[in-house]
This record gives sequence, C-alpha cells and structure tokens, in this order.
Amino acid sequence: MSAVTEYLKESYIELTEKVTWPTWRELQSSAVLVLVAALIIAMVIFGMDQIISYVLRQFYSSLA
Repeated sequence: MSAVTEYLKESYIELTEKVTWPTWRELQSSAVLVLVAALIIAMVIFGMDQIISYVLRQFYSSLA
C-alpha cells in the first residue's frame, strides 16, 4: 500500500512542479487549429466520397 501512496505523491509533484501547462491563449489557439484541421479533413473526405459515388454511378449506369 505504501508503494501506491508514494506513486500518487510523486505523480502529484510531477504534475504541479515539472509539467508546463499551456496558457489560456495557447489553449484557445490550439483548439482553433484542431477545429480548422478537422473541418478541412472532413471536406476532403466528403469530396472524395462524392467523386467516388459519381464515378461508380456512371460505371453502373453504363452497364445497364
């Protein structure tokens, strides 16, 4: 049980003294960057889906 207590103490010390937490401004900037990147990736995937769907529709309609 003392090993668990020691682990928790060391974890707390590391989180409060050794970890550099981002400022509120840095956090906002990172969140906006992630949001923009996610939207761009979603649009690319949507575009690819539309193109593949169109090609497959054309292909199957040419078979009939």
